[in-house]
Amino acid sequence: AGTSRVQAVFRMVGSRSKLRPASRPKIVKKKSNKFVRFEADMWKRMNPAWRKPHGMDGRFRRHFKGTPKHVKIGYGSNKKTRFLMPDGFVKFVVNNVAELELLLMHNKKYACEIAHNVSARKRKVIVERADQLSIKVTNPDARLRSEEAE
Repeated sequence: AGTSRVQAVFRMVGSRSKLRPASRPKIVKKKSNKFVRFEADMWKRMNPAWRKPHGMDGRFRRHFKGTPKHVKIGYGSNKKTRFLMPDGFVKFVVNNVAELELLLMHNKKYACEIAHNVSARKRKVIVERADQLSIKVTNPDARLRSEEAE
């Protein structure tokens, strides 16, 4: 029974790989690295997530020469490609089969991603239904390996 399940999974993966988005525009990123909080590299306790500088005399807030770039609206992505994954689909998080049915008419634009807290049994049902509806699943193999090992 174990080999037939593995063969079925490979068969499903093969059919899923043929799914392509309706259009796949080129994604252009204006900045490849992240904006980090000023001087976050100096202390381990400081979160590197961006914070706007507020210091009265701070050279970073005053945009002195030699300081890193600030977050600005001009670094934003193109609206048409903003949430696109590299394969051209937009991610849609799914918790159950009913939510998957929403993508029935939009399977050329959206790819479903099964939420992290969905059980292995429900995942299997979601993946099978997605295959029937020809909807791409970004994480079809999650929690599958641990179930086969038992």
